[in-house]
Amino acid sequence: MKLSEVKGILEARVFVGEDKLDMEVHTAFGADLMSDVMAFAKAGSLLLTGLTNSQVVKTAASRNIAAIILVRGKEPSTEAIDMAKELQIPILATQYILFETAGILYSKGIVGCLKKVDSDFYK
Repeated sequence: MKLSEVKGILEARVFVGEDKLDMEVHTAFGADLMSDVMAFAKAGSLLLTGLTNSQVVKTAASRNIAAIILVRGKEPSTEAIDMAKELQIPILATQYILFETAGILYSKGIVGCLKKVDSDFYK
């Protein structure tokens, strides 16, 4: 699915990355804990989150995330916008809550970047 389709489905606003809306995306990961993103998110995935600071962009860049989707009507901080422009990471925002955003995308064919964690991961 193209990022432009994600934008339409989620009725999202684009803050950064208008020029990247033709990018193909197939997977997503949702979290507000950046340690979980570091541990589990896969390169090329959408990151669904309610966090709006520059740390989200740094984390996304380190995991080679395709785009950040802010949920719950949140807007990125000025620092996050500036960093996302510099690192060329699209940021979109939707009014939907995280659960609904994930469900809507899943129903349209976007799948999670992983289904389960290894049972020994937290031991």
